[in-house]
Amino acid sequence: MKVSQNGQVSIPANTRSRWQSDRVVIVDLGDRIVIRPLPDDPVGSLRGKYRGIGPDSDESRQIERTAAAARELRE
Repeated sequence: MKVSQNGQVSIPANTRSRWQSDRVVIVDLGDRIVIRPLPDDPVGSLRGKYRGIGPDSDESRQIERTAAAARELRE
């Protein structure tokens, strides 16, 4: 591929259609870069230990406040 003066490259149409995504993430590995499709919902597409819906921010704050209060009682 040729890089334009503006630093742009063209991703072939068959690759774009296979990815079914209009956004990509660029990973700089030092001696090379990797271009990966970025899902429409990056958080919803997580796998492994990050999969699923976690507590919302209010629940997270309450959990942390409870833990902090328990730590203070032990001190």
